[in-house]
Amino acid sequence: MAVRQGYELSALTVHYGQAHSREVDSARAVASALGIQHRVVNVSFFRDLAWYSALTHPEEFRLPQDRAPAADIPITYVPLRNTFFLTLAAAFLESEALSRIERGGVRELSATIFVAANAIDYSGYPDCRPEFYRAAVETLRLGSKLGTQYGIPFEVQTPLIDKSKAGIVRLAVEAGAPLEHTWSCYEGGERPCGRCDSCQLRAKGFAEAGVPDPALT
Repeated sequence: MAVRQGYELSALTVHYGQAHSREVDSARAVASALGIQHRVVNVSFFRDLAWYSALTHPEEFRLPQDRAPAADIPITYVPLRNTFFLTLAAAFLESEALSRIERGGVRELSATIFVAANAIDYSGYPDCRPEFYRAAVETLRLGSKLGTQYGIPFEVQTPLIDKSKAGIVRLAVEAGAPLEHTWSCYEGGERPCGRCDSCQLRAKGFAEAGVPDPALT
């Protein structure tokens, strides 16, 4: 969607010490297919801080499988992960913007972060909700040179946040997104496990959209 809107894009993927790197490999493939500049940053020390999660310490916490919908936040939640990701993305974006302003003499620019968070068919993570991103934008403005000295606010676009998984699949197909390269499973095998929350939500979306999942063919 960002490509279609004509943004000058840099993709950022974070290796935060998660149990496998399969999703990082997929991110590289997606960025390559779309012709987007891509950067992978290794901050795997985060695993030792955000340790209370099945995604950072699967040897200690069992990965839930075949879980019925519930009101509780599951053990696959990684403490403040999206807060950390958003801060990293903003730091990279602010550095790029300040360089253009202070070295290149550019005075008019925008600073936009695209995040594919979703708060409809999801596992209940608190940092996937619209209210989190609304608050985060103001925090980034108040804590940045870009916002306080130059009056350029960060914009965080979450175009998928209020869509069902079926709606996301339909959007992706219509946009020609490289779905065959995407990965959702919490496991890191050759094929998705089909039993974790993420696999089940993905399968539900493709089934309700009436579209075969190209990652399974």
